[in-house]
Amino acid sequence: MAVPKKKVSKARRDKRRSQNSKLTLPGVAKCSNPACDAFVKNHCVCKVCGFYNGKKVLDVKADKKKA
Repeated sequence: MAVPKKKVSKARRDKRRSQNSKLTLPGVAKCSNPACDAFVKNHCVCKVCGFYNGKKVLDVKADKKKA
């Protein structure tokens, strides 16, 4: 079994552990509807206005009434 030769300082240990906080967010883009400024995950329909790729795909107001 490997045994460390010297104690790892708190600063060195924390520098190594802090690298996990630099992970990136999933791809996010602006909605394709010019009137909507919401951010949407890539390749997903906008939940605010129902647009995808510049076309109306969902009727958002009708979906809210059903729920």
